[in-house]
Amino acid sequence: MTENVEVVVVGGGAAGLSAALVLGRARRRTLVVDAGEPRNAPSAHMQGYLSRDGMSPAEFLAVGREEIARYGVELVRDRVVEAARDEDFTVVLASGRTVRARQLVVATGLKDELPPVPGLAGRFGRDVVHCPYCHGWEVRDRPTGVLATSPLSVHQALMVTQWSKDVRLFLHQVSESELTDEDLRRLAVAGVAVVPGEVAELVVAEDRLTGIRLADRTVHDREVLYVAPRAVPQNELLVRLGAEMRETPFGSYPVIDERGLTTVPGLWAAGNASGFAEQVVNAAGRGYRAGAAINGELLFADLDAAVRV
Repeated sequence: MTENVEVVVVGGGAAGLSAALVLGRARRRTLVVDAGEPRNAPSAHMQGYLSRDGMSPAEFLAVGREEIARYGVELVRDRVVEAARDEDFTVVLASGRTVRARQLVVATGLKDELPPVPGLAGRFGRDVVHCPYCHGWEVRDRPTGVLATSPLSVHQALMVTQWSKDVRLFLHQVSESELTDEDLRRLAVAGVAVVPGEVAELVVAEDRLTGIRLADRTVHDREVLYVAPRAVPQNELLVRLGAEMRETPFGSYPVIDERGLTTVPGLWAAGNASGFAEQVVNAAGRGYRAGAAINGELLFADLDAAVRV
């Protein structure tokens, strides 16, 4: 049996919940399908969100779920396994539930793939971090390392010097010859030490990072390590529904307008499903914008249909 709603939101993170909140307040029958795999789950706190600075991601999502429920929005812990579009969208959930919707919001985010360095994954979100704007203040003024995953890691190392003056760039599998003369000049001026050689493992004592061990067995005392994970967009649903995609240095993302509408009518993208650099506050804003735009689309579509009658 197929159920009918006005909007299905796939993804229950900041973007999806924000879109759902706007739609619920606009009295739209809305269903949120959440697989329960938020990108920032390893972090104990989130930063830079005005009035929510320092709140844990889990608490933030719990508050968001409570808020959308006040306006009649249904949230289910499930996963979309099939989707098709004719005049409307039909989505099939892993539970077997089938839902038909006039508009579909994809807010499925992305996953972080970490370099396969022993000990790194277990520390991620603690003393292994990826974003100085997210974590820099909390780990400021500590002996800091940056694990190079590409020559672009030079930029990360230079940024980190805003929060620590004791920074070492571990080239790992990046060759010194891949760094430009400008890279080397900037690193020298910023006081960043360049450490060639492959990183073998992280050294941990008493549940804290204490050092970086290289393949030659030398150990560099470090208390913090920045790494740039490989971003893997969760864009399968967008591709399946025919959205035009664009290739970026950080993966494939949908072509969208300023509101989040893809090239497929009625199909929207928000949060990290729409772009790589969406922090929580940005993702919530994207979701809000999409929700308001969807309500307008539905309103004027119904008015125009009534005029034609």
